[in-house]
Amino acid sequence: MFSGIVEAMARVVSIEKEQENIHFTFQCPFADELRIDQSVAHNGVCLTVVSIDGNTYVVTAMLETLQRSNLGLLRVGDYVNVERSMMMNGRLDGHIVQGHVDETAECVAIEDAQGSFIYTFKYPNDVEMARKGYFTVDKGSVTVNGVSLTVCNPTDDTFQVCIIPYTYDNTNFHTFRVGTKVNIEFDILGKYIARLQQFN
Repeated sequence: MFSGIVEAMARVVSIEKEQENIHFTFQCPFADELRIDQSVAHNGVCLTVVSIDGNTYVVTAMLETLQRSNLGLLRVGDYVNVERSMMMNGRLDGHIVQGHVDETAECVAIEDAQGSFIYTFKYPNDVEMARKGYFTVDKGSVTVNGVSLTVCNPTDDTFQVCIIPYTYDNTNFHTFRVGTKVNIEFDILGKYIARLQQFN
């Protein structure tokens, strides 16, 4: 489990395809603190550390992960937001994030809000998925590229988030442009509530 509070940005230093899998090598400030088999969220995707070498480490993404997330679009030199799994005695500063990305969304607008930024994201409008809790609500939580954020102005297929300068500078939000694909994970509490309602 994660909290959506990004610890650092990791740089892609190598991409190796093996059949349907891709092995990513990342350079990261806390790589020397990792251990084999540890879970790390990459742009919100939980992946397992399979090897470590100094300040770099390797994780493997399978086809389903690549199809559901933006990891397959990564190139050498790109940066991803990274977060290690929560400690049981840690503070939940963001919200409960599983690291199971639901789908990608597209950045369709970026507005300068006099020091901060307002991003608008669009995702597929699927009524059946919405019935299962895959939607956003005003002032609810959503994870964008692994960042826990508060939803503003949601519609059936869009939502906005407000990004302060610290988040802009210390996550890969500063690399976003109109058309950028991001990973989104909808709030797990909403999914459970939607599921429970099916039994009423």
